[in-house]
Amino acid sequence: MRISFIGAGRVAHHLARALKERHQIVQICSRKYEHAAALAQAVGAEAATSFSALKAEIDLLIIAVSDSAIADVIQSVHRYAPEVLIAHTSGSTDIAKLTAVHPRAGVLYPLQTFSFEREIDWAQTPVFIEAAELQDSAILNALANELSQRVYEYTSAQRLSLHLAAVYACNFANYCYDMAKQVVDAQQVDFSLLYPLILETAQKATAADPKAMQTGPAMRGDKNIIAMHAEMLEQSQRQDLKAVYALLSEQILKRHHS
Repeated sequence: MRISFIGAGRVAHHLARALKERHQIVQICSRKYEHAAALAQAVGAEAATSFSALKAEIDLLIIAVSDSAIADVIQSVHRYAPEVLIAHTSGSTDIAKLTAVHPRAGVLYPLQTFSFEREIDWAQTPVFIEAAELQDSAILNALANELSQRVYEYTSAQRLSLHLAAVYACNFANYCYDMAKQVVDAQQVDFSLLYPLILETAQKATAADPKAMQTGPAMRGDKNIIAMHAEMLEQSQRQDLKAVYALLSEQILKRHHS
């Protein structure tokens, strides 16, 4: 297939590099030329900064931009590629945002956290597809199966629920790690001492029901320890950490003692 990308961020970086093994990446279009050029060079494509420069002789155009920009992008690119299958990579954007403008619309959503510094295990990364037309669903399904062993055809509503769940499981969890590091950094304690605990917690959460795996003072209902921790945070003048600690402890207490 001949595939072009709009966007040169983290998702485009990983997806374009994975697809180039079997397909021709034609263009990378980004507002910043240096971003487009860097990814284009890595995948043997042409860099572009204008939608008007997009080549219509392609099989698939992948929109890998921020969710808030998708509606504007499809409005702009439709006239330059009216017959091309266009798919976005968002977990939270309804396919209707595309079909309202472009009939041949689809979704190719990899459920993963992407960083430039780390490689992705595509074979184990769930990929979710959706398409407005049956033949386009088949195209996206075949493409997704080249990437992953875990391909699912989900609706926009199902995909949104996964995206919300991922915010809790990934984004919020990582911020908890960040807060934990702030706590030990204040006492010059090595954060790496928490690594075995972090890894074991993740392994338990994927091996059984997370509710059954909950531990800690709030789960035990140990309000003395909770009060001691709150006082430590008060003395350190970290009202932000104290507020999060109080909220999460309250919710765990309700979950296990109500």
